This record gives sequence, structure tokens and C-alpha cells, in this order.
Amino acid sequence: MAQRGQQTTGKVKVTFSQALGMVGPYVRDRVLEQVKAVWLIITYLLLFQTFVLGIAIYDASVIAIGIALVVVGLTFFMEGLVLGLMPLGEIVGVKLPQKQSVPVMLLFALGLGFLATLAEPAIGVLQAAGSSVKAWEAPLLYLLLNKASDVLVKSVGAGVGIAVMFGMMRFKYGWSLKPFIYVLVGSLTAVTAAACFLSENFLHLAGLAWDCGAVTTGPVTVPLVLALGIGISRMIGDSDGGASGFGVVTLASLFPIITVLLLGSYYVGQVPDPDSQPARFFAHEKTSYLFESESEKLAYLVANTDQETQAAYLAVLSSQRRSAAEAEIKDLRQRAAGDSVDAEGMGQILLRNLKMGVQAIGLLGVPMLLVLWILLRERLPRADETFLGLGFAIIGMGIFSVGIELGLTKLGDQIGSKIPAAYKSVQLPDEKTSIADFDPSVVQTAITPSGEKREFLTVSKDEVYKTIPYAADDYDPADGRYQYIPTLGPLYGGEGGLGGILVVLIFAFILGYGATMAEPALNALGATVEELTVGTFKKSLLMQAVAIGVAFGIAFGVAKIMFDIPLIMMCGPPYVLLLFVTRLSTEEFVNIGWDSAGVTTGPITVPLVLAMGLGIGGEVGVVEGFGILSMASVCPILSVLCVGLVVNSRRKKTLQAGQAPAAQLDIPKT
Repeated sequence: MAQRGQQTTGKVKVTFSQALGMVGPYVRDRVLEQVKAVWLIITYLLLFQTFVLGIAIYDASVIAIGIALVVVGLTFFMEGLVLGLMPLGEIVGVKLPQKQSVPVMLLFALGLGFLATLAEPAIGVLQAAGSSVKAWEAPLLYLLLNKASDVLVKSVGAGVGIAVMFGMMRFKYGWSLKPFIYVLVGSLTAVTAAACFLSENFLHLAGLAWDCGAVTTGPVTVPLVLALGIGISRMIGDSDGGASGFGVVTLASLFPIITVLLLGSYYVGQVPDPDSQPARFFAHEKTSYLFESESEKLAYLVANTDQETQAAYLAVLSSQRRSAAEAEIKDLRQRAAGDSVDAEGMGQILLRNLKMGVQAIGLLGVPMLLVLWILLRERLPRADETFLGLGFAIIGMGIFSVGIELGLTKLGDQIGSKIPAAYKSVQLPDEKTSIADFDPSVVQTAITPSGEKREFLTVSKDEVYKTIPYAADDYDPADGRYQYIPTLGPLYGGEGGLGGILVVLIFAFILGYGATMAEPALNALGATVEELTVGTFKKSLLMQAVAIGVAFGIAFGVAKIMFDIPLIMMCGPPYVLLLFVTRLSTEEFVNIGWDSAGVTTGPITVPLVLAMGLGIGGEVGVVEGFGILSMASVCPILSVLCVGLVVNSRRKKTLQAGQAPAAQLDIPKT
């Protein structure tokens, strides 16, 4: 009886230390996994800025905290995906074809793709990019990134939703990916080229549209969509031709380009054309459409232009409008000079991002649960595990988003704004010197060997004396303040020298290679491809092909921004070449090659590279800094397909040699 009682008692008491001992190794492994994905690229950026550029990291403690939060957030987030969202997506994918019609299945796929996009952390980075665009230089781009940013995100989500819908149809009917590529890439390239030549607004929009395709294939969309696709393909899919499991990521990166371009075509007639003269631009009647109100427009004018431009704008207004605008501009100037904006605290930032996490994951998880419970009338297996995963995903997304805001975005923008110092002079606003109650009598004069007079002054900070040049324009007699922003560069050669440009491009190449090799998703893809090709396409070969492709892509993207080259001139030729290479490739390698671009835009790479591109663009004075992500997507596709052609050729030769008649073999006679 005692033995029987022991068997039925059930629960085993575990102390806290014992539980910690059991859970600790698992948590450590998960954290180390994310550290491996982060440390290489972060260390490289820090070392480059510190030792190659010779510039100290500004706000280093804040950036360090942000990077730590990225690691912690990614740990929770990825665990949440594995425990909650991915199993939920796969269960729905298995049960949906069994109990519902094809239209219902496609409608669900559309909604899932849309909601998954809203949950992507990089979408927030895309929205934040609006502050780097000047309204008069790219009105359409400014509108979509600011006033219509929510509409932009929803259009991107709609594109992903349509892509997932077509991907599910591929799984069901066994369609080849090649026709989709021919139609989508061919038409997108042609339409983008035509639009860029016809409209300057579209010329500036192209980089954003093509980058949106890279942003969408992130840590939420790719695993969730693949899980759903695998579930569906297990039940009804025809895997002939290699369609099963691959291809949907490719579609999810192409369809958002279409929806963003369509959105741009809707708004383009409502905004003015770009104008090199801000005063004339703000006087245009269509300019008001870019802002919520006239007061917001004037506030933007005061914050982003000098007093001369503001005076020129007032001069073209009617007398009645001029008096009201003049009074409001004067008030805005006074408030800008006297008011200090309270910085958002860490707690407020965390709370704001946790709310976004709840909203994003909730909008994604709740509909899938409702479909499972109400539409499919199925119970949720391992419900406790699933809900725990959803909780982890919310917490992880919130913490990760804070890390992006405080760490990755700051670091990317900082390195991006400083790296042009390799080949040109750049200002260092982080090291600005401001002297209150300045006395002009302390200014001294020096004579250069050529006889030129140079004015300077000596300042003291922390008992350290430093000599800085004096410029009369930087002294404001009204408030008695002198402000000096130091400059740096060119560090390698003269202004615009080839040596400095090569340093920047080599930096971008190494960055792309190292960041890609550190992506955990690439390692997983390589193992899958090696298994599917029965060892003919080795994991290491695929990883090298993708990493080298991304390296060239980021280098080309940086060159596009440095020299202000239209994106269509950079990505058009590779995509045209890809159409021919795709035609020569087998279905197997087409699916692998085109989906390989999805693993290059990971949760670390996207915010860093996007912020870096915008930082470079802001420093070199180009209208926009988009395009790096799109180049980082096209080049690895090309490299993988080219390697695939070689691998397939060798495989055919091996098979032919093995099947050759004995008479054809070089066998020595006995």
C-alpha cells in the first residue's frame, strides 16, 4: 500500500537553488547564442571608430546599456518565437487545410502576413528615419516617413500578406517560383526605372521602397511564415520542384516594393516637387499637405532653416498671412531658445516599448488563437508552453526595441556620420564647445608661413588647455555666446581622395561579411541546404557565398550614398542579370538562392545598417540614405545562384562519370 501511495502522490518538490541549477545552463546557452550574433559586429564598429577614425564613442555608457538590452531582448524574443508563435503557426497550418476551404486559408495567410509585419522590430527603425529627410528635398519621401508613416507600414504589411497568400498557393499547387521572379522582378525593375526618370519624387522614393523589402524579412515574419507554410505543405503541398519550404521569403521581399510604389503613386500628385529653395517650397500651396496644421509647418520651418530663409518665406506671403506667420515664427524662436526639452527617462522608454510589444504580439497571437479555437474548433496542445512563449515574445520585443533605440541606432548613426572623415572634412557636433558670456577681447591672431592671419582662442576644461579657431559668424552678440564645432578629416589623403574612399568601402565590405557570418539563421539555412542537396552544396560553401554577396552589397550600397547614385542604376543591372541566371538555374537552387537574401537582414543587421546609411547620407549631404539594405539583398542572391550553377555542373559531371560505360573509362589493360 505504501508503494502504491508513493506512485500516486504525483508532485516532486524542487528548491529554488535546484530549479536554478536546472534552468541556468539552458538560459546561459540561449544568452550566449545571442551574444555570438552581436559581439563580432559591435566590436568591429567600436574598434573602427576608435582606432581607424580616432574618434571616441559618444554616450558610450548608454550605447553599452542598449547593446546589453539587445542581447537580453533577443534571448526572450527568440525563445518566445520557438515556444509560442512558431508552434502556433504550424498547428494552424496543419489544421486549416483539413477543415477550411482554400479561400479561408488564403484570407488567413493574408492577415497573418500583414500582422507579422506590424510586429517586426525593424519597422520602428524605418518610421524613425523620417527625421533625416528634408521636406523640400524629397516631399513624397518626407510625407510617407512622417505624416503617413502608419499608412506606409500598413502598405508594407499588405504586401507581405499578399506574398504569404501566393506562397500558400505555391505550396498547395506546387507552382514554380521562376514565373513569379520573372514577372515581379522584371516589372518592378522596369516600373522603378521609368518612374525615377519621370518624377524626381519617385527617384527619392525608390530607395525606401526597395529597402522595405529587406526590412520585412525579419525575425518575426520569416520563422512564422515558414512554420505556417511547412504546416500547410505537410498536408496538401506538392513538393515536386523544390517548392516546399522555400520561396515564400522571396515573395515577402518583393511584394512590399510593389505596395510602397503604389502608395507613392497615390500621394505623388498631392505633394509639391522637390525644390532647392526652401523659402519658395514652403510658400507652395501643396506644402501644407505635408503637415497636420499650419502651426506644425511653421515649427518645422523654424527648426530646419535659418532666419534668412524664414524671412524670404515671409516676404512672399500676403500682408494678412505675413503678420500672423511672423508673430508665430517669432514666438517659436523664443521658445526654441529658452525652453529645454526634458529627456525621456529609461523607465518611460521601456514602458513605451513594452506597450508596443503587447500591441504587436497581441495583434499577431490573438487572431491565431481565435482561428484555432473558434474557426477550427481545436484545443491548443501545450497551452501553458504557448502562453509562456507569447509572454516571452512580448517582453523580449519590448526590451529589444529599447536596445535598438538606445544602442544599435545610436551606434549606427554615430559611425555613419563619422566614417566620411576618412576622405572629407566632417563636423563633430558631439564635441561642440559652447562659451557663455564670451569676451571677444580674448581672441588672438596667428600668422601662417604664407602670411595669412588666423584668429584663435584658448579654452580650459578640467585644467586642460585647448586651442580652437575663432569664426566671427559663430559668435552671437545678442546672448553673448560663442559656439564652436570641431571638424575632422580627411584622414587618408586629400579632400575626396581615393585612399579615404577605399577605406570606407573596405570597412563596409568587412562589416557585411562579418555581420552575415554571425547570423544564426545563416548557419541553420546552410545545414538545411546541405541536407536537401545530399551534401553537394556544402554548408560552409553556402555561408561563404552569402557572406561575400552581402559584403559586396553593403559596399555598393555605401558607394551609392557617398556618390548620390540613383538606386535604379545600382540595383537594376544585378536584377536584370539575375533574371538570366535564374533561367539557367534549377528550381532547387532558385528557391535556395532567392530565399538566402532573407537571412541577411537579421534583427541586428537591419537597424545598424539602416541607421548607418542614414548617418552617412546626412553627413555627405545627399537627399536620402536608403539603398544599402536592397543592395545587401540582391548581391547574395546573385552569388548563391552563380555558385549553385557551378555546384550543379559538378554534380552532373559526377553522375555522368559514374554512369559511363566501362569501355569509355580509362582502364589500363592487363
